[in-house]
Amino acid sequence: MSLVRTALIALSLVAFLQNAAAQKRPQSIVKPRGAVATDDGRCSGIGMSVLRQGGNAIDASVAAALCLGVVSPASSGIGGGAFTVVKIAGGEAIAYDSRETAPLQPLLCSWCRTLMWDMYGSNPDLKKKGVLSAGVPGEVAGLYTAWKQHGKLPWKQLVTPAEKLAEGGFRISKYLYMQLNATRADVLADKGLSELYVSNGPKAFYNGTVGVNLASDIRKAGGIITLKDLQGYRVKVRKPLSANILGYELLGMPPPSSGGAAMMLVLNILSQYGIPSGVSGSLGVHRLIEALKHAFAVRMNLADPDFVDVTKVVSDMLSLEFAKDLKTKINNDKTFDPKYYGGMWNQIDHHGTCHFSIIDSERNAVSMTSTVNGYFGAVMLSPSTGIVLNNQMDDFTIPAKSSGDLNVPPPAPASFIRPGKRPLSSMSPTIVLKV
Repeated sequence: MSLVRTALIALSLVAFLQNAAAQKRPQSIVKPRGAVATDDGRCSGIGMSVLRQGGNAIDASVAAALCLGVVSPASSGIGGGAFTVVKIAGGEAIAYDSRETAPLQPLLCSWCRTLMWDMYGSNPDLKKKGVLSAGVPGEVAGLYTAWKQHGKLPWKQLVTPAEKLAEGGFRISKYLYMQLNATRADVLADKGLSELYVSNGPKAFYNGTVGVNLASDIRKAGGIITLKDLQGYRVKVRKPLSANILGYELLGMPPPSSGGAAMMLVLNILSQYGIPSGVSGSLGVHRLIEALKHAFAVRMNLADPDFVDVTKVVSDMLSLEFAKDLKTKINNDKTFDPKYYGGMWNQIDHHGTCHFSIIDSERNAVSMTSTVNGYFGAVMLSPSTGIVLNNQMDDFTIPAKSSGDLNVPPPAPASFIRPGKRPLSSMSPTIVLKV
């Protein structure tokens, strides 16, 4: 996710908080069984159908996510990963981290795992596209874990709608047509998906026929993901980040997402100006952009918390005092050289995602963002399974020789590759609660 996309999310939340502070009631839709908002009407309809059948928001999220993977394969799918924030009505809030992981075996040799940070050697383009750019997929495991803990309907019932779409074919969207520049025949029957729809859930993907075939295809293409990588994949169940801003509680994704902390930092900075007057008009946009520059400078110190201690960085980003200090560095009349914002490390470019939000009649809520990273991920289709692989390894940094340009920061060591590590992401699934 780019700075531009993060800015759009921040603008939406600012607008929401502006209306709240001004005691204006935004246009609302009231439905007895809940609401499902995806970026494809067919998937929204499938999610709502699950709610009408007696399922909850978690059930609907499984059906909607798998549908999006079928009809929007350029942006998401079971060959990728996801972040999911869940709020159980009257209960806990949970963050499901099903982000892809780096393979266990480095490219250069089987015994030099400590050298994996430089596994691409003199050819960094290998991490952008092709079989070596793929991380171990996590979306299926993430959906299944959330469903096992909180779902109500049978797994097979939830995945059947996506199975029918994959087997029967469908009319592609204008957006997918733009990405494909082809016909709907390119996205018809998918054998790998069909095997997923058995009653034992993701076992076929991680430890069955699909996994064996996927790993075999990857190895034949020169990749390093093995069946052991798939068998060893685990979803991380984490505690969401939380911040109270202008009478609302924001729940966001913790690291390895930088999105939750960055979003809360930006909103805490903007709240110092007063809502709505201080963030309105062209001056408000200028202040938002400057706040985002400060947040993006800090975010590159975040990483997978299982490999890097990010406690202090997260604490700072959630601190109101830290936000107040950054606010004093924003000048209403001008911008500054990039060094002014304190960024020590070069930024990672992020790409496309799919996002959806669901709330059911009991007020259980799900906010999920999934991705294969770039358009069609690694631009590699597993021939025997039909699965589009992600190119999430591109979200890691790798050591680089100095260009001699003092204006180009070095890559962030916190995001160097390690076996089993999850790359930093800006995906920002968020739930807003009234306190």
